[in-house]
Amino acid sequence: MVFIAGVPPMTAALALDVQSLCAHIGNDDHVRPIPAVLVPQARRLFFDHGASSNYIKETTSFRCMNGKVWLCNLGANLNCGKADSRRTSAGAAVFCRQNPGSDVVPMAATGHDTIYEWKCVGNEARIFRQVETVDPRGFTTENWKKLE
Repeated sequence: MVFIAGVPPMTAALALDVQSLCAHIGNDDHVRPIPAVLVPQARRLFFDHGASSNYIKETTSFRCMNGKVWLCNLGANLNCGKADSRRTSAGAAVFCRQNPGSDVVPMAATGHDTIYEWKCVGNEARIFRQVETVDPRGFTTENWKKLE
């Protein structure tokens, strides 16, 4: 049996049918690994090269939003978790105190989940511009694709 918070226990077969699962759940912000049955769809959405099925399965996640299945594939700077839309960044603040006047605050300081590009004005961290948008559930819009 597979147990998901707020959802009645279901068989493994139903859990593999993620479209039915998401239709039943509606919205669920838990990011989960995709089952093998979704590898072909993930390949079509995210890969234009010969990535192995194993690699696709290991790097692609799903979640449910509005009763639909949404997929995300991890990349060097791609975040599949919730986005950080806070207008302050402790990491950027520390970086700017150590590197006053820097035109760029690296993601190593801000985190890869921030939706902003930061810079240092003197020794103070400031948002330079917003570079990502956030969906109604708080995830980076550009990183998630709806399964059709």
